[in-house]
Amino acid sequence: MECSKILDMVYEDDSMPLLNQVQVWAHTFFCSACAQKIKIYEAARLIMKNDFFQPAESLENSIMTKVFAEEEQAKEAFATPGGISTRGWVIAGIIILVSFASAFFGLDFQNLASEWGMSFMLPMGITIGIVLTTYGALFIGSHLKELSERFGL
Repeated sequence: MECSKILDMVYEDDSMPLLNQVQVWAHTFFCSACAQKIKIYEAARLIMKNDFFQPAESLENSIMTKVFAEEEQAKEAFATPGGISTRGWVIAGIIILVSFASAFFGLDFQNLASEWGMSFMLPMGITIGIVLTTYGALFIGSHLKELSERFGL
């Protein structure tokens, strides 16, 4: 039998049938090159089975401590009051209202409104309503404690 077929049988199958084992033994008895390659392969396989690389426990511990530290920092960042102040929210709301009001005076709006008519006004009104409702909900949701204290709720 050829050397490549014998080596393929050894490399492919960890639990060879008895007939294949006899063929490999007979071939390696007469072919010292294949016997040496098989011996090196089995030594490497034995090394890999016996945990060649030891687990790095200290690496796992250091990574997990960093993960827990980042979680604590995130909790502290969201727990502390701050973010955008009420004044900032009001200024942003005024800017949004002014931009919506000024959108109706632009030349592009006039051309679109005259071309599309009332079918253009419905999506425009829905968009404005969604933006203002979302803005109001976010403002109230983020300042719920302040608003309830201010209005005695």
